[in-house]
Amino acid sequence: MSLLSSGSTNEEHPSSPPPIDLLAATGALIDIPSESHYEQALTSHLEARLRLVPWLEVHRVGDNLVARTNGGHPSRLLIGGHSDTVPANNNDGAIFEGDLVSGLGAADMKGGLAVLMALAENVEHTAIDVTYLIYACEEVAITHNGLREVFAERPDLLNDVDVAILGEPTSALLEAGCQGTMRHRLMLRGQRAHTARAWMGTNAIHRLAAVLTTIAAYQPRRPLIDGCEYHEALQAVFVDGGVAGNVVPDEVSLTIAHRFAPDRTADDAEAHVWETIAPHMADGDTLVCTDLSIGAMPGLNHPLLQSLIARNGLEVKAKLGWTDVAFFAAHGIPAANFGPGDAPLAHTHGEWVSRSSLNQAYKALFNLVTFGIS
Repeated sequence: MSLLSSGSTNEEHPSSPPPIDLLAATGALIDIPSESHYEQALTSHLEARLRLVPWLEVHRVGDNLVARTNGGHPSRLLIGGHSDTVPANNNDGAIFEGDLVSGLGAADMKGGLAVLMALAENVEHTAIDVTYLIYACEEVAITHNGLREVFAERPDLLNDVDVAILGEPTSALLEAGCQGTMRHRLMLRGQRAHTARAWMGTNAIHRLAAVLTTIAAYQPRRPLIDGCEYHEALQAVFVDGGVAGNVVPDEVSLTIAHRFAPDRTADDAEAHVWETIAPHMADGDTLVCTDLSIGAMPGLNHPLLQSLIARNGLEVKAKLGWTDVAFFAAHGIPAANFGPGDAPLAHTHGEWVSRSSLNQAYKALFNLVTFGIS
Protein backbone atom coordinates (compact mmCIF):
# COMPACT_ATOMS: atom_id res chain seq x y z
CA MET A 1 0.00 0.00 0.00
CA SER A 2 1.37 3.40 -0.94
CA LEU A 3 2.15 5.77 1.90
CA LEU A 4 1.67 8.82 -0.34
CA SER A 5 -1.40 10.79 0.64
CA SER A 6 -4.28 10.82 -1.82
CA GLY A 7 -3.84 14.55 -2.35
CA SER A 8 -0.37 14.39 -3.95
CA THR A 9 0.10 15.83 -7.43
CA ASN A 10 2.89 15.95 -9.96
CA GLU A 11 2.54 19.74 -10.12
CA GLU A 12 3.69 20.27 -6.54
CA HIS A 13 6.64 22.66 -6.17
CA PRO A 14 9.86 20.62 -6.06
CA SER A 15 11.06 22.45 -2.95
CA SER A 16 8.09 21.10 -0.94
CA PRO A 17 8.39 17.75 0.85
CA PRO A 18 6.35 15.03 -0.84
CA PRO A 19 3.10 14.43 1.11
CA ILE A 20 4.05 11.16 2.80
CA ASP A 21 1.92 9.58 5.52
CA LEU A 22 4.67 9.31 8.11
CA LEU A 23 2.28 8.15 10.81
CA ALA A 24 1.35 5.09 8.77
CA ALA A 25 5.01 4.55 7.91
CA THR A 26 5.94 4.59 11.59
CA GLY A 27 3.18 2.13 12.44
CA ALA A 28 4.41 -0.25 9.74
CA LEU A 29 7.90 -0.21 11.26
CA ILE A 30 6.54 -0.73 14.79
CA ASP A 31 4.81 -3.88 13.51
CA ILE A 32 8.18 -5.41 12.57
CA PRO A 33 9.76 -6.54 15.88
CA SER A 34 13.38 -5.47 16.34
CA GLU A 35 14.43 -5.92 19.95
CA SER A 36 18.18 -5.63 20.46
CA HIS A 37 20.09 -8.56 18.87
CA TYR A 38 16.96 -9.46 16.85
CA GLU A 39 16.91 -6.71 14.23
CA GLN A 40 17.42 -9.03 11.25
CA ALA A 41 13.85 -8.94 9.92
CA LEU A 42 13.63 -5.16 10.08
CA THR A 43 17.10 -4.75 8.57
CA SER A 44 16.22 -7.02 5.66
CA HIS A 45 12.93 -5.18 5.10
CA LEU A 46 14.67 -1.80 5.00
CA GLU A 47 17.52 -3.13 2.86
CA ALA A 48 15.09 -4.40 0.23
CA ARG A 49 13.41 -1.00 0.07
CA LEU A 50 16.68 0.93 -0.14
CA ARG A 51 18.04 -1.28 -2.92
CA LEU A 52 15.09 -0.21 -5.09
CA VAL A 53 16.22 3.43 -4.92
CA PRO A 54 18.33 4.11 -8.04
CA TRP A 55 20.26 7.09 -6.64
CA LEU A 56 21.55 5.22 -3.58
CA GLU A 57 24.60 3.01 -3.16
CA VAL A 58 23.59 0.48 -0.48
CA HIS A 59 25.85 -1.58 1.78
CA ARG A 60 24.94 -4.09 4.48
CA VAL A 61 27.45 -4.69 7.27
CA GLY A 62 26.09 -7.33 9.62
CA ASP A 63 22.66 -6.05 10.62
CA ASN A 64 23.58 -2.46 9.76
CA LEU A 65 22.76 -0.52 6.60
CA VAL A 66 24.62 2.33 4.92
CA ALA A 67 23.00 4.03 1.91
CA ARG A 68 24.89 6.83 0.17
CA THR A 69 24.24 9.42 -2.50
CA ASN A 70 27.19 10.19 -4.73
CA GLY A 71 26.50 13.54 -6.33
CA GLY A 72 30.03 14.89 -6.03
CA HIS A 73 28.98 17.66 -3.63
CA PRO A 74 31.60 19.29 -1.39
CA SER A 75 29.71 18.48 1.83
CA ARG A 76 28.37 15.19 3.17
CA LEU A 77 25.71 14.91 5.87
CA LEU A 78 25.03 11.71 7.77
CA ILE A 79 21.46 11.07 8.92
CA GLY A 80 21.37 8.08 11.21
CA GLY A 81 19.35 6.08 13.65
CA HIS A 82 19.21 2.75 15.44
CA SER A 83 16.88 -0.06 14.44
CA ASP A 84 16.61 -1.81 17.81
CA THR A 85 14.15 -1.35 20.64
CA VAL A 86 14.12 -2.37 24.29
CA PRO A 87 12.19 -5.59 25.14
CA ALA A 88 8.44 -5.53 24.60
CA ASN A 89 6.05 -4.81 27.46
CA ASN A 90 2.74 -5.88 25.95
CA ASN A 91 3.18 -3.02 23.47
CA ASP A 92 4.65 -4.74 20.44
CA GLY A 93 2.04 -3.68 17.89
CA ALA A 94 1.10 -0.30 16.47
CA ILE A 95 -2.09 1.36 17.78
CA PHE A 96 -3.46 4.40 15.94
CA GLU A 97 -5.52 7.01 17.78
CA GLY A 98 -6.24 10.05 15.65
CA ASP A 99 -2.92 11.72 14.83
CA LEU A 100 -0.93 9.56 17.25
CA VAL A 101 0.61 6.11 16.92
CA SER A 102 1.76 4.16 19.96
CA GLY A 103 3.73 0.95 20.29
CA LEU A 104 7.17 -0.39 21.10
CA GLY A 105 9.79 2.01 19.77
CA ALA A 106 7.31 4.59 18.48
CA ALA A 107 9.39 7.43 19.91
CA ASP A 108 12.72 5.64 20.26
CA MET A 109 13.04 5.45 17.37
CA LYS A 110 10.76 3.94 14.75
CA GLY A 111 9.45 7.47 14.08
CA GLY A 112 12.99 8.67 13.40
CA LEU A 113 13.56 5.69 11.08
CA ALA A 114 10.36 6.50 9.19
CA VAL A 115 11.63 10.03 8.59
CA LEU A 116 15.05 8.71 7.49
CA MET A 117 13.50 6.25 5.06
CA ALA A 118 11.16 8.90 3.62
CA LEU A 119 14.15 11.10 2.86
CA ALA A 120 16.20 8.26 1.39
CA GLU A 121 13.38 7.02 -0.86
CA ASN A 122 12.00 10.35 -2.05
CA VAL A 123 14.78 12.95 -2.27
CA GLU A 124 16.80 12.29 -5.39
CA HIS A 125 18.20 15.77 -6.06
CA THR A 126 20.18 17.01 -3.07
CA ALA A 127 22.40 20.05 -2.55
CA ILE A 128 24.73 17.98 -0.40
CA ASP A 129 25.67 14.32 -0.40
CA VAL A 130 23.88 12.26 2.20
CA THR A 131 24.81 9.08 4.03
CA TYR A 132 21.85 7.27 5.58
CA LEU A 133 22.91 5.00 8.43
CA ILE A 134 20.68 2.44 10.17
CA TYR A 135 22.46 0.45 12.86
CA ALA A 136 21.68 -2.28 15.36
CA CYS A 137 22.17 -2.79 19.10
CA GLU A 138 22.20 0.79 20.31
CA GLU A 139 20.08 -0.03 23.35
CA VAL A 140 22.53 -2.59 24.81
CA ALA A 141 26.20 -2.70 25.85
CA ILE A 142 28.45 -0.63 23.64
CA THR A 143 30.49 -3.71 22.66
CA HIS A 144 27.51 -4.78 20.51
CA ASN A 145 26.88 -1.34 18.99
CA GLY A 146 26.38 -1.54 15.24
CA LEU A 147 27.83 1.91 14.58
CA ARG A 148 31.15 0.69 15.99
CA GLU A 149 30.85 -2.45 13.86
CA VAL A 150 30.45 -0.42 10.66
CA PHE A 151 33.37 1.83 11.56
CA ALA A 152 35.59 -1.16 12.35
CA GLU A 153 34.74 -3.15 9.21
CA ARG A 154 33.99 -0.43 6.63
CA PRO A 155 35.46 2.90 7.80
CA ASP A 156 35.45 4.08 4.18
CA LEU A 157 31.65 4.36 4.40
CA LEU A 158 31.87 6.92 7.21
CA ASN A 159 35.22 8.70 6.98
CA ASP A 160 34.06 11.36 4.50
CA VAL A 161 31.18 12.58 6.69
CA ASP A 162 31.32 16.30 7.58
CA VAL A 163 28.45 16.46 10.08
CA ALA A 164 26.03 13.95 11.58
CA ILE A 165 22.42 14.15 12.74
CA LEU A 166 20.92 11.29 14.75
CA GLY A 167 17.15 10.94 14.75
CA GLU A 168 16.82 10.38 18.48
CA PRO A 169 13.53 11.67 19.93
CA THR A 170 13.87 15.40 20.62
CA SER A 171 10.31 16.65 19.92
CA ALA A 172 11.70 18.07 16.66
CA LEU A 173 13.97 20.43 18.60
CA LEU A 174 17.74 20.35 18.22
CA GLU A 175 19.51 18.78 21.18
CA ALA A 176 23.19 19.62 21.03
CA GLY A 177 26.02 17.32 22.04
CA CYS A 178 25.41 15.01 24.97
CA GLN A 179 26.53 14.43 28.51
CA GLY A 180 28.98 11.74 29.46
CA THR A 181 28.04 8.82 31.68
CA MET A 182 30.00 6.68 34.08
CA ARG A 183 29.25 4.11 36.77
CA HIS A 184 31.31 3.21 39.82
CA ARG A 185 31.13 0.26 42.20
CA LEU A 186 31.86 1.24 45.77
CA MET A 187 32.76 -1.56 48.22
CA LEU A 188 32.69 -0.71 51.90
CA ARG A 189 34.16 -3.18 54.38
CA GLY A 190 33.11 -4.09 57.88
CA GLN A 191 33.61 -6.92 60.34
CA ARG A 192 31.27 -9.85 60.90
CA ALA A 193 29.72 -10.56 64.28
CA HIS A 194 26.60 -12.18 65.67
CA THR A 195 23.70 -9.72 65.70
CA ALA A 196 23.21 -10.58 69.38
CA ARG A 197 26.66 -9.11 69.99
CA ALA A 198 26.64 -6.52 67.21
CA TRP A 199 29.05 -4.23 69.08
CA MET A 200 31.80 -6.75 68.41
CA GLY A 201 31.57 -6.14 64.65
CA THR A 202 31.33 -3.27 62.17
CA ASN A 203 28.20 -3.09 60.04
CA ALA A 204 29.23 -2.31 56.46
CA ILE A 205 25.65 -1.48 55.48
CA HIS A 206 25.42 1.10 58.24
CA ARG A 207 28.54 2.73 56.83
CA LEU A 208 26.56 3.46 53.68
CA ALA A 209 24.42 5.99 55.54
CA ALA A 210 26.99 8.75 55.27
CA VAL A 211 27.62 8.00 51.59
CA LEU A 212 23.92 8.04 50.75
CA THR A 213 23.41 11.26 52.67
CA THR A 214 26.17 12.90 50.63
CA ILE A 215 24.75 11.64 47.34
CA ALA A 216 21.20 12.71 48.26
CA ALA A 217 22.47 16.21 49.07
CA TYR A 218 24.57 16.44 45.90
CA GLN A 219 24.37 19.83 44.21
CA PRO A 220 24.75 19.31 40.46
CA ARG A 221 26.86 21.56 38.30
CA ARG A 222 24.86 23.24 35.50
CA PRO A 223 27.38 24.68 33.04
CA LEU A 224 26.35 26.81 30.08
CA ILE A 225 28.24 25.71 26.95
CA ASP A 226 27.62 27.46 23.62
CA GLY A 227 24.30 28.67 25.00
CA CYS A 228 23.21 25.17 26.09
CA GLU A 229 22.70 24.40 29.77
CA TYR A 230 23.80 20.94 30.84
CA HIS A 231 22.79 19.39 34.16
CA GLU A 232 25.06 16.92 35.92
CA ALA A 233 23.79 14.22 38.28
CA LEU A 234 25.07 11.73 40.87
CA GLN A 235 22.76 8.89 41.86
CA ALA A 236 22.89 5.66 43.86
CA VAL A 237 21.30 3.11 41.53
CA PHE A 238 21.97 -0.34 43.00
CA VAL A 239 22.91 -1.73 46.43
CA ASP A 240 23.85 -5.24 47.54
CA GLY A 241 24.91 -6.50 50.94
CA GLY A 242 24.16 -8.80 53.82
CA VAL A 243 25.13 -12.34 54.76
CA ALA A 244 22.35 -13.77 56.91
CA GLY A 245 19.60 -12.55 59.20
CA ASN A 246 21.76 -13.04 62.30
CA VAL A 247 25.10 -11.80 60.98
CA VAL A 248 26.49 -8.28 61.00
CA PRO A 249 27.45 -7.74 57.33
CA ASP A 250 31.14 -7.30 56.60
CA GLU A 251 30.75 -5.75 53.13
CA VAL A 252 28.29 -3.83 51.02
CA SER A 253 28.35 -2.82 47.36
CA LEU A 254 26.85 0.40 46.00
CA THR A 255 26.63 1.29 42.31
CA ILE A 256 26.87 5.01 41.67
CA ALA A 257 25.86 6.61 38.35
CA HIS A 258 27.35 9.94 37.31
CA ARG A 259 26.20 12.06 34.36
CA PHE A 260 28.73 14.75 33.53
CA ALA A 261 28.73 17.74 31.19
CA PRO A 262 30.80 17.52 28.00
CA ASP A 263 33.32 20.11 29.18
CA ARG A 264 34.65 17.51 31.62
CA THR A 265 37.17 14.92 30.43
CA ALA A 266 36.89 11.35 31.67
CA ASP A 267 39.72 12.04 34.10
CA ASP A 268 37.95 15.18 35.38
CA ALA A 269 34.72 13.24 35.95
CA GLU A 270 36.57 10.40 37.66
CA ALA A 271 38.36 12.83 39.95
CA HIS A 272 35.05 14.50 40.82
CA VAL A 273 33.46 11.20 41.89
CA TRP A 274 36.50 10.35 44.00
CA GLU A 275 36.47 13.80 45.59
CA THR A 276 32.83 13.33 46.56
CA ILE A 277 33.00 9.75 47.86
CA ALA A 278 36.56 9.37 49.22
CA PRO A 279 35.90 11.16 52.56
CA HIS A 280 33.66 8.22 53.51
CA MET A 281 36.18 5.51 52.61
CA ALA A 282 38.61 3.68 54.88
CA ASP A 283 41.40 1.15 54.45
CA GLY A 284 40.18 -1.85 52.48
CA ASP A 285 37.38 0.02 50.73
CA THR A 286 37.41 0.27 46.93
CA LEU A 287 35.86 2.52 44.31
CA VAL A 288 36.13 1.17 40.77
CA CYS A 289 34.85 2.65 37.51
CA THR A 290 32.86 -0.08 35.74
CA ASP A 291 31.48 1.82 32.75
CA LEU A 292 32.42 5.02 30.93
CA SER A 293 31.20 6.89 27.87
CA ILE A 294 32.46 10.41 27.31
CA GLY A 295 30.15 13.20 26.22
CA ALA A 296 30.14 15.46 23.16
CA MET A 297 30.46 19.23 22.94
CA PRO A 298 27.57 21.01 21.16
CA GLY A 299 29.48 21.55 17.89
CA LEU A 300 26.91 24.07 16.66
CA ASN A 301 29.35 26.13 14.60
CA HIS A 302 29.15 23.86 11.56
CA PRO A 303 27.34 25.68 8.69
CA LEU A 304 24.99 22.74 8.04
CA LEU A 305 23.78 22.73 11.64
CA GLN A 306 23.51 26.51 11.61
CA SER A 307 21.42 26.30 8.45
CA LEU A 308 19.13 23.66 9.95
CA ILE A 309 18.57 25.83 13.02
CA ALA A 310 18.14 29.18 11.24
CA ARG A 311 16.00 27.98 8.34
CA ASN A 312 13.51 26.25 10.65
CA GLY A 313 13.70 28.54 13.67
CA LEU A 314 14.63 25.57 15.84
CA GLU A 315 14.93 25.80 19.60
CA VAL A 316 18.30 24.45 20.72
CA LYS A 317 18.76 22.61 24.01
CA ALA A 318 21.47 20.56 25.66
CA LYS A 319 21.18 16.77 25.38
CA LEU A 320 21.19 15.58 28.98
CA GLY A 321 21.29 11.89 28.15
CA TRP A 322 24.05 10.07 26.29
CA THR A 323 23.75 9.25 22.59
CA ASP A 324 26.02 8.15 19.79
CA VAL A 325 26.71 11.77 18.82
CA ALA A 326 29.63 11.21 21.22
CA PHE A 327 31.09 8.65 18.80
CA PHE A 328 31.12 11.17 15.96
CA ALA A 329 32.46 13.98 18.15
CA ALA A 330 35.32 11.70 19.25
CA HIS A 331 36.22 11.33 15.56
CA GLY A 332 36.14 15.08 14.95
CA ILE A 333 32.68 15.13 13.34
CA PRO A 334 30.17 17.68 14.71
CA ALA A 335 26.93 15.91 15.55
CA ALA A 336 23.50 16.70 16.98
CA ASN A 337 20.27 14.95 17.95
CA PHE A 338 17.14 15.83 15.99
CA GLY A 339 14.07 13.68 15.56
CA PRO A 340 10.35 13.21 16.21
CA GLY A 341 8.91 12.00 19.49
CA ASP A 342 9.39 12.96 23.13
CA ALA A 343 12.48 11.57 24.86
CA PRO A 344 10.71 11.07 28.24
CA LEU A 345 8.37 8.59 26.52
CA ALA A 346 11.25 6.35 25.40
CA HIS A 347 11.18 2.83 26.87
CA THR A 348 7.78 3.37 28.49
CA HIS A 349 4.80 1.05 28.01
CA GLY A 350 2.70 3.67 26.24
CA GLU A 351 5.30 5.49 24.14
CA TRP A 352 3.84 7.30 21.17
CA VAL A 353 4.71 9.76 18.43
CA SER A 354 2.50 12.35 16.76
CA ARG A 355 1.92 13.13 13.11
CA SER A 356 2.92 16.78 13.67
CA SER A 357 6.24 15.84 15.25
CA LEU A 358 7.02 13.45 12.37
CA ASN A 359 6.11 16.06 9.78
CA GLN A 360 8.14 18.81 11.49
CA ALA A 361 11.27 16.65 11.61
CA TYR A 362 10.83 15.52 8.02
CA LYS A 363 10.23 19.01 6.65
CA ALA A 364 13.32 20.43 8.37
CA LEU A 365 15.61 17.65 7.16
CA PHE A 366 14.08 17.72 3.67
CA ASN A 367 14.90 21.42 3.42
CA LEU A 368 18.43 20.82 4.66
CA VAL A 369 19.31 18.11 2.14
CA THR A 370 17.48 19.97 -0.67
CA PHE A 371 19.02 23.40 -0.13
CA GLY A 372 22.17 22.67 1.88
CA ILE A 373 23.99 25.56 3.50
CA SER A 374 22.03 28.82 3.62
